[in-house]
Amino acid sequence: MPNAKYVYYCDDALAWISRALQDGEPYDLLITDLSFEDDHNPQRIAGGIELIQAVKVIQPAIKIIVFSSESRPAIIDSLFHQYGIDGYVRKARRDAQHLKEAFTTIYNGNIYTPTDIKQAIKEKNTYEFTHLDIHIVQLLAEGVLQKEIPLYLNKRNIKPNGLSTIEKRLSNMREGLSFTKNEQLVAYCKDKGFI
Repeated sequence: MPNAKYVYYCDDALAWISRALQDGEPYDLLITDLSFEDDHNPQRIAGGIELIQAVKVIQPAIKIIVFSSESRPAIIDSLFHQYGIDGYVRKARRDAQHLKEAFTTIYNGNIYTPTDIKQAIKEKNTYEFTHLDIHIVQLLAEGVLQKEIPLYLNKRNIKPNGLSTIEKRLSNMREGLSFTKNEQLVAYCKDKGFI
């Protein structure tokens, strides 16, 4: 990998990417972890997700690989769909091989996800959650009563927000995941990292 640069802090990574853009020599690829050990050196950007978001604002076309020990399929899936990453490589045996495969795949214009991660995402995501679904479950987790959810959604300007819509969304989620109670749904979403 020619001209590879390494930094230890997210703030430095963002500064280098910004400087390279200003110099007319933008980076092609960012590789980041999701979390970093705190070493008491204060940083504005503390984690990989925040770094990805900040970098995408200043250089939307940059390719991003997340190289992490995260194994929860819902979290990994959200990295692709919510944050627009181009590849995910799990820190494990054969990770060097997977990184090489990721470079080649992304260089050829494709998205890279190892087969085992693809299968885990497919198996674990039997229900496709919408942003509205996540808001509803989050409110339930916060102790908001089902009949009061429309008021909370309306205050946050989230639509649709009618009670019948909320009831239908909850019913669809429970049915899609074979649950009978909202408590099961909340526990599932917490376990999978949705909320």
